[in-house]
Amino acid sequence: MSHSLQSELSRDNPLLQVQAENDALIQTVNEQITLGTFDATDRAILQQLVEGLGDPRGLVRLRFAETLGEIGEAATPFLVDALANHADVVLRRAAAKTLTIIADPAAVPALLHAFLNDPDTVVKGSSAGALARTGEAAAPALLNILASENQPEDIKGHAAWALAFMGSEAADYLYQALNASSLDVRCAVIGALGHVAQEQSDERSLNLLVSALTDPEPLIRTEAAAALGQVHYPPAIPHLILAMQDADLDVRKAAINSLGKMGDPLAMEPLKAALEDEQNVIRTLAKLAIAQIERQIEEGVDG
Repeated sequence: MSHSLQSELSRDNPLLQVQAENDALIQTVNEQITLGTFDATDRAILQQLVEGLGDPRGLVRLRFAETLGEIGEAATPFLVDALANHADVVLRRAAAKTLTIIADPAAVPALLHAFLNDPDTVVKGSSAGALARTGEAAAPALLNILASENQPEDIKGHAAWALAFMGSEAADYLYQALNASSLDVRCAVIGALGHVAQEQSDERSLNLLVSALTDPEPLIRTEAAAALGQVHYPPAIPHLILAMQDADLDVRKAAINSLGKMGDPLAMEPLKAALEDEQNVIRTLAKLAIAQIERQIEEGVDG
């Protein structure tokens, strides 16, 4: 199609005209970024770029998001305004996803508001993702959400996931929150400490997980036993073997699963003893864990 014919069609069709303007804008801005001539203080252009996030074409929206991500924190105020106030849900979703790329701590209050209040579940989820990506600056607010008695379970679930995603970035807050009065907070912290330990073999996190195996709350003991299965920490094995005798069935199940994942032969005898357990689920899990350990031993010999 010739450029003149395309221009004529665009004039007759407002949607095509907007798309043509978006195409021209994104091309111009990317050329300026490449040449180092883009003016990040040009409020009108930044506003236009944010409006481009509402383009009906998914690939074009992605180009606008990537471009705004490259511009960085200069775009944050415009994205925050769109997230909070724009009527177009597609644009609000894209604004939240673009803020994930930028990860500007200044956006945390707006992201929290959208996470808790936007009527669209995708906006909520994308805002939680942006909070997770932002890291330490969002940790206190997420812990407050988990401690609240007024937040629904789905919101708390997203908040716990975001903390776990942050991992070591939020480690100091996690350590402080481990003794919180809220069970939801403590469960989320245990899960997140598991991620910290996975990321960097953090001795403090590993020891806290081991200590949590004797917590008064069965749910905390279960979470700790499950988290230890994600890291190779031999000193935890005797403690997990003891946890196989826990009064709570879920703790016992988590301990057996983790011993199987860790693959240490030290757990073989206790697991074989569990094959005689009165609980069918314990017998089944012990059999699976033994098979896992045997397979890992064989792979080690073959390797």
